[in-house]
Amino acid sequence: MMTSVPSFYAPKQRSLVGRVTGALAALLLLGAAPKAHAQTWMVSTNAQIKLGILDKYGQLGPYSATFIVHNERTGKDYLLVKDLSTGQTGVDVLFPTDPSDPNYFKTESGEAAVASPGRYTWECRVKGVKAVGGRFVFPEVANDVTVITR
Repeated sequence: MMTSVPSFYAPKQRSLVGRVTGALAALLLLGAAPKAHAQTWMVSTNAQIKLGILDKYGQLGPYSATFIVHNERTGKDYLLVKDLSTGQTGVDVLFPTDPSDPNYFKTESGEAAVASPGRYTWECRVKGVKAVGGRFVFPEVANDVTVITR
């Protein structure tokens, strides 16, 4: 018994017409597409300073560390209190912290700290006594944007 299989052979003329039609359709679609514009990048810069304290020999046990950062230009003091539990000998904090963070640097009136350019001094108090301190400068920051064209 013989089984016949249909032929999928198409004449060359039909194949050429299909190719030309496809090419014309592609050109039409490309011509109707919006022209590409140069890409402008969104950019952000965020400066932060890491401050820390460590009970080097672990002799204090649990304690409360009060970080105080003083902005020399505005005269404002920003505070952050961190409670350290048993077995925790030190802590690092970032200044300024995002106000959405439950533990952020703020003035006594609740104003959140910002990374304004200028000179700052800081100290950390443990049991009401200055344990460590220092100073830092926030520089002016700027963003450069590159426009890419083809």
